[in-house]
Amino acid sequence: MPVNFIPTPRESLLPVQGISLGVAEANIKKAGRKDLLVIAIEDDAAVAAVFTQNRFCAAPVIIAREHLASGKPIRALVINTGNANAGTGEEGLSRARAVCRELSALIACTPTQVLPFSTGVIMEPLPVEKITAGLPWCVNHLGKGDWFDAAQAIMTTDIVPKAFSKQVSIAGQTATITGIAKGSGMIHPNMATMLGFIATDAAIAPDALQAMLRHAVAHSFNCITVDGDTSTNDACVLIATGQGGARVSSASGDDYAALRDAVTEVAANLAQAIVRDGEGATKFITIHIEGGKSEAECRTIAYAIAHSPLVKTAFFASDPNLGRILAAIGYAGIDDLDVSKVQLYLGDVLVAEKGGRAASYREQEGQRVMKESEIVVRVVLNRGAACATVWTCDFSYDYVKINAEYRS
Repeated sequence: MPVNFIPTPRESLLPVQGISLGVAEANIKKAGRKDLLVIAIEDDAAVAAVFTQNRFCAAPVIIAREHLASGKPIRALVINTGNANAGTGEEGLSRARAVCRELSALIACTPTQVLPFSTGVIMEPLPVEKITAGLPWCVNHLGKGDWFDAAQAIMTTDIVPKAFSKQVSIAGQTATITGIAKGSGMIHPNMATMLGFIATDAAIAPDALQAMLRHAVAHSFNCITVDGDTSTNDACVLIATGQGGARVSSASGDDYAALRDAVTEVAANLAQAIVRDGEGATKFITIHIEGGKSEAECRTIAYAIAHSPLVKTAFFASDPNLGRILAAIGYAGIDDLDVSKVQLYLGDVLVAEKGGRAASYREQEGQRVMKESEIVVRVVLNRGAACATVWTCDFSYDYVKINAEYRS
């Protein structure tokens, strides 16, 4: 089960004016499960997106980028699970375009006003016939409210749906923000290595919206890792419908900062939920690096620790084999790092300083922390004022089992 995570109740997820949701069971991979989602968007909304940096990016990523670059207002997103439509060449592009054409005909817009997204098994043909057969149901049942069903419809190996809502006051007007995400394995930033969709009823200028999304992703989805694998399909979309009273006209000022921080909070909750629901995860681990010369070097060290299979398996075993963390810090690639200044803390326990085991450290204290389901690893570099935080999980037997059986 996910580590200390209970899904947001259906009734606590807030509708966003200007957004309608339609869900279908299209039997894409397995019968009897929600696997197709349409997010319909009212006219005059602004849409921003960021995508995976994997060079083998999937057909829907290519098409979505093209459609956004056309400059036409986006009217709908269509998301399927069960098939990634990645590693499928020209045929994959053709199939993704066919889905866009079909949905555009149903909602009376052009194909370039539809953004496609897919998740699932790579290198298998997208079952266009199943998806297009399910689209009329989605469109005919578009509704304002059910973000819980929407979150279920984009799950792959996820155990639980991930969705959060928040409201914030902007110049006396209430802005509503609701977001959903999927992700459990192949989680490593660059970009987010997941699918995330966040909507607000605030009106946000397009440039400010893109800046807001980049900030939110940098402080949420790009701060997580489960297994260090950057996927082929992943994207995060931020939609501002403008149907509420709040207005943000530029990427500066108090109103922008307040809305940006609220969007980032929703994104961070979704990102942490992905790690808590990591494939086979039994522990949620926060890695905080401080006292660095730059945020970039702090992140580099944090990811060296978070990606290490030896570190992650030690956490699973509750084994304070903490030399593995020192080794990861050492090979992170910070050539001028003075290890004699580095301090390593496990929870509230000082483990290492002055290049070796702290004189005050006792093995039983390290073991006490390692047995907890939520663990903080803190590294103090003592070479500057920068810091960074990354969230990860352990590696368990179930991670191997889930991925060994992924296609069955």
